[in-house]
Amino acid sequence: MMGGTFDPIHHGHLVAASEVASVFDLDEVVFVPTGQPWQKVDRDVSEAEHRYLMTVIATASNPSFTVSRVDIERPGPTFTIDTLRDLKKQRPDAQLFFITGADAMAQILTWKDAEELWTLAEFIGVTRPGHELDGRGRDVRLLEVPAMAISSTDCRRRVGEGKPVWYLVPDGVVQYISKYRLYRGADQLDAGTSPTLVAAEVFPTDGSSGIRANPERQPTG
Repeated sequence: MMGGTFDPIHHGHLVAASEVASVFDLDEVVFVPTGQPWQKVDRDVSEAEHRYLMTVIATASNPSFTVSRVDIERPGPTFTIDTLRDLKKQRPDAQLFFITGADAMAQILTWKDAEELWTLAEFIGVTRPGHELDGRGRDVRLLEVPAMAISSTDCRRRVGEGKPVWYLVPDGVVQYISKYRLYRGADQLDAGTSPTLVAAEVFPTDGSSGIRANPERQPTG
């Protein structure tokens, strides 16, 4: 599984997930957008449904990628331990791997119920080339991924400055950001006014993927 705020999801996330799946022979990568990120209370985070739908759009064309609503539907702050417990209940026979970036891995011992984390999953730290990762003495597997040089922070900044994010994030995500004017401060639309946030269906069109609104059907996990 790859957990994250995905605000927005970008090619670094997708390349990292694909590379980890290949190297470690994973059957599936489950992307889990964070509901209420406890460690990011010092900044505004986009509404969870926006981040969930951007992740659905970005991953729709890869049959090995799925997206879970488990974190955004759980009330209260999101903690990795709760995510892993829930996924373990859903997949009791699966061997879980938790994919995360170097910055997050360096803080892992500050996470809620840190000792239990190691009993639920194996941890894979993805880093950009030349970045040193302190595994804190734990059995953390490391994998260098050049695309990890892309950051969500830089993508948000570029949008706010009116600069393009084409080729940094998937094309559908660029269009979604533009449509709902995300990361534009006071100009950002209220998420509650969007029918797309009520429900969405992903469907293939000529070998690609698209997204359409269905205001009469509530989203399911």
